[in-house]
Amino acid sequence: MRKAARLSSALRPGAGARSRQPPARATFPLAAIWSGGQTGADRAALDFARARGFATGGWCPRGRRAEDGVIPPEYPLTETTSEDYEERTRLNVRDCDATVIFSLASELSGGSRYTLACARALGKPVLHLCAAEGVRAAAARLRAFLQRHRVRRLNVAGPRASQEPGVGAWVTAVLEAAWPREQPARSPRRTS
Repeated sequence: MRKAARLSSALRPGAGARSRQPPARATFPLAAIWSGGQTGADRAALDFARARGFATGGWCPRGRRAEDGVIPPEYPLTETTSEDYEERTRLNVRDCDATVIFSLASELSGGSRYTLACARALGKPVLHLCAAEGVRAAAARLRAFLQRHRVRRLNVAGPRASQEPGVGAWVTAVLEAAWPREQPARSPRRTS
């Protein structure tokens, strides 16, 4: 009887080896990370996404304009009809399920503040992650936000590198904590 019960439970979907916890990336449906391609927060997010196999995209100003010149072609962004950064911001917020805004400062300013206003005006979920909360706490808040809103396409925004030097490193640290690389299997210890 016990043998039949064990076999029966082993045949249930998700039983046995398949019931192990999936890697952090698989716990929510995120498929793509978008941004406007500006230096700083935007490019850090796109670089992370490309390295981890997420789809990337987003809107950028006509001419692929950014503070350091032309956005490199390896970032697959679609140009807007104007050179206006605000148009790019509105379209990225509109076309994504949710937006996360990273910053080192606790108060948003400039384009980051405009991104927050766009998300609120469009009724889109938005989360601000400030460096003062620390990497672990920010990563946990980000994971919970993505799960709660079932985000498939995430818009990542934040200051450009000249406004907040170091914001790119903050974005990368939080995203890496939210999606840690799978640990390699340990080899059994030898007892000789």
